Amino acid sequence: MWWRDAVIYQIYVRSFADSNGDGHGDLPGLRSKLDYLEWLGVDALWLTPVHPSPNADWGYDVADYLDIHPDYGTLEDFDALVADAKAHGIEILIDLVPNHTSSEHPWFKDPAKRDWYVWADEPNNWESTFGGPAWTKRPDVGRYYLHNFLPEQPDLDWWNPEVRDAFDEILAFWFDRGVAGFRIDVAHALVKDKELRDNPFVGKAKDRREERIYNMNRPEVHEVYRRWRELARGYDPERVLLGETWVAEPKELVKYYGNDDELQLAMYFPFTQADLDASELRPVVERWESILPPTAWPSWCGSNHDLPRFPTRWCAGDEAKIRCALMILLTLRGTPLLYYGDEVGMEQVEIPEEEQLDRAHSRDGCRTPMPWRREPDGDWWLRWGDTTRNVEDMRADPTSILHLCRDLISLRRELRGPYAAVDSPEGVWAWRRGDSAVVAVNLSARPGVVHGVAGTVRRDTSGSRAGETVEGALRLEPWEGVVLTSP
Repeated sequence: MWWRDAVIYQIYVRSFADSNGDGHGDLPGLRSKLDYLEWLGVDALWLTPVHPSPNADWGYDVADYLDIHPDYGTLEDFDALVADAKAHGIEILIDLVPNHTSSEHPWFKDPAKRDWYVWADEPNNWESTFGGPAWTKRPDVGRYYLHNFLPEQPDLDWWNPEVRDAFDEILAFWFDRGVAGFRIDVAHALVKDKELRDNPFVGKAKDRREERIYNMNRPEVHEVYRRWRELARGYDPERVLLGETWVAEPKELVKYYGNDDELQLAMYFPFTQADLDASELRPVVERWESILPPTAWPSWCGSNHDLPRFPTRWCAGDEAKIRCALMILLTLRGTPLLYYGDEVGMEQVEIPEEEQLDRAHSRDGCRTPMPWRREPDGDWWLRWGDTTRNVEDMRADPTSILHLCRDLISLRRELRGPYAAVDSPEGVWAWRRGDSAVVAVNLSARPGVVHGVAGTVRRDTSGSRAGETVEGALRLEPWEGVVLTSP
């Protein structure tokens, strides 16, 4: 179970590294950065969709699950990436989008596969996640098709056994090419209510909200993951299934692990929706820890391709706060998911309305080009953000955020054992990892003291306390974090 000790690094491929100067990141460009990623210490790369797509939703509208988009390269480029990454000790996970296809997918155009999608003679009251009705009438068919997202993303009918068989073949195709697993897009939404019943709404006027109980988080979805887990277990090593599971209630979310026969990792979004505040983050983490069975393993992320970047959302660009957030992500029990640029404190970019490409939620600002150096590297598909924080300069500075991140990735391999809360003053969050490590982070503007802890400072967010001996009381300055270890 290598993924338990792993750091998974998410790459928005179109914005990461460009090998041919066309302003789009690609697979050969990514291959050229493997030395850096090995130096950073990450164990696996999660690639956003690299399949052919008309890009109505920038790759999350797949037109062919068994090929590579020409902007990114070829299948041969992908195979070379997998092989080179393995030589660097890095595994590859790819995004799988099983809830819907592109409306340009041959399946959607084939009358013989019409029942592979969800249709209705008259639409119910379901609304699209991206706004407006979730149904569009196709004139040539005379019926409405379901799209929980954009109209160009028709939902597949997972009650149809032919759909399930087709995806068995898709998983095997990529597993056989050496991918270590999949991050499964909207993993909670595949199966819809067979009767297409109306969803209830709560609230009034502008606060009116749809309770998505019939088009998402249906109990039958677990049958799909038990089937996929059995397929994943047929490979050595077993392949990994990481679910994007937007399920607010932890007691419902934990069901996606099954009896260790469904997903190995389920993304826990209440963590991302809390503020960088001890009184908010601590109970969110501890509730999840209290619910997880012994066989289940948590994962944590601060940023991704759908969320405003944590250095802005949590930290408002403050470097001390960014350092604390990285320490939390990389020392909690579980598998951390870093988003490209997190390691240098890359911030959200304000994209002028006239330049926005994302039709859904204006998510362009978290998908801008990776700042490899201070000087922007030509014109890219999206505008550059501030490149003051960049890899080249920070790699040359041992006191930088980048070196802190690298050191924490290395140190976390020594942090074993369960999470256990430590009594802490207001504004401070401290916990033990087994019997030999304590992590304490002051998420406030006032000094704080954690009593009853001892050990040697292995890493601190300021970079000035390594080797310090603590015996009984640990003083923390505002927005300071420390990792203590003892024999």
